[in-house]
Amino acid sequence: MLSIIQAAGWPIWPLILCSILGLALVIERFISLKSSRILPPKLLDEAVMVSRNGIPTPDVIKQLEQNSVLGEVLASGFRTFQGDPRASETDLRANMEASGRLAAAKLQKYLGALATIASAAPLIGLLGTVVGMIEIFASQGGDGGMGAVPGGGDPTRLAHGISIALYNTAFGLIIAIPALIFWRYFRARVDQYLLGMEVAADRFARHLLSLRK
Repeated sequence: MLSIIQAAGWPIWPLILCSILGLALVIERFISLKSSRILPPKLLDEAVMVSRNGIPTPDVIKQLEQNSVLGEVLASGFRTFQGDPRASETDLRANMEASGRLAAAKLQKYLGALATIASAAPLIGLLGTVVGMIEIFASQGGDGGMGAVPGGGDPTRLAHGISIALYNTAFGLIIAIPALIFWRYFRARVDQYLLGMEVAADRFARHLLSLRK
């Protein structure tokens, strides 16, 4: 591996940094986007059940808020009526929508960075290709010294230039393709979570409004 890095020249180092950062982001997103952390399947039913007879105690609301991202959205509904029992439906939905926007930002965290890596890695690889081409052209200006082929340039520099061009192009694609795949996967997962949270929030808002009737 070290020999490949040496053959690829200095342009390989930004690609190695991108690969490390991209891997860290993918692992972090896999951990953070677990369904138990975002949208527990039974949380809505539990929240409805504990509030059948009215708004629960602050301790219960705090526990719900700390449960998951969906819990934060549902807790915002409780807090609306806890702060103002006469709050209107517009106020309730506005508060829950604001909490939902914060939740969406939390779910989309680092996805922009992953998309940037997917876009930048091929360009960095292209930069390495250009550097390699420069090395190749420079090798054709051999001065006839030791190691130079008369009229044919320096074969060592020629081989090194080809290595730089090919290795960096390959590394750029090797990094960009998985990064793009994972970015699209996480985007789809986030969209699915957001849809589920929107449906749950609407059902919960209607439940809270029914408590006042």
